[in-house]
Amino acid sequence: MAKIEPISLEKVKTYPLGERQSKVRAEDFSRPWSEGGSLAAWLDRLPQILAAKDLNEIVDRIVIAVSSERKVILGMGAHPIKVGLSPIIIDLMERGILSAIAMNGACIIHDCEVAMVGHTSEDVASELGEGRFGMAKETAETLNQAIAEGWASGIGLGEAVGKLLIRKNFPYNKMSILAKANELDIPVTVHVAIGTDIIHCHPSFDGAAAGKVSHHDFKVFAGLVKELEGGVFINLGSAVILPEVFLKAVSVVRNLGFNVKEFTTVNMDFIRHYRPMTNVVHRPTQEGGKGYSLVGHHEIMLPLLAAAVIERLA
Repeated sequence: MAKIEPISLEKVKTYPLGERQSKVRAEDFSRPWSEGGSLAAWLDRLPQILAAKDLNEIVDRIVIAVSSERKVILGMGAHPIKVGLSPIIIDLMERGILSAIAMNGACIIHDCEVAMVGHTSEDVASELGEGRFGMAKETAETLNQAIAEGWASGIGLGEAVGKLLIRKNFPYNKMSILAKANELDIPVTVHVAIGTDIIHCHPSFDGAAAGKVSHHDFKVFAGLVKELEGGVFINLGSAVILPEVFLKAVSVVRNLGFNVKEFTTVNMDFIRHYRPMTNVVHRPTQEGGKGYSLVGHHEIMLPLLAAAVIERLA
């Protein structure tokens, strides 16, 4: 093997450190905590670097949107309900911070079960072996009734479920996002992928009706997105369905000539997924606006974000 001579570093050109552009500056560093401080003080003491900087920017953008009466839309998977965040979401609706909610099909299952009996999230592993997974009678009957009533009434699935929960006056309706949204006249859209939810396994399920009411909700959602200029769209824990629905809605409203370019998108999940990063954070904001990603557990990150927004609005 030929011998390689070590290169000489004697003539390397240098320049003064003061001339160099740096991405991190001392004034952006964190400040230690003082006992008895407020949440606002805690936020102010975070480093203005990377995710901490993003968090403060997101809070500011939500506050500006709310103060300017722009839309703040929450798209969500079912996991936020399963980790106990319904009261936080309901509070944000009651405060006028959230303008609308978009859900996948699993959300209505967990929200409905909480409303009916105050508990949800079955142990799939223990039930699957006997073929009992997803076979709870009341869940399917209630939601498939809502689907049928929504189809007959010409309304969307989110509205139909909310109306049915209120009419049945379930004992835990105060914990239901859908029931409270219906009371507050806040739009909730539900985006179903047939075959993915337990209620689709029951004889009471009508696929045609489900498709109709879910498609109605897609058009309602697109109607919300057309008013997103200056607003915020948050995707909370939906890895596939809501990112795809959001991207199509953005394309539809731009195709129809609506000016929807300057808005903020935020993806929140405990890992980075391809579709949310591509279809929520990056692609929709290529024409303007800004996309963010906050990585962390929902049960910590959403209460933190909500509290920060409430503090800054005060």
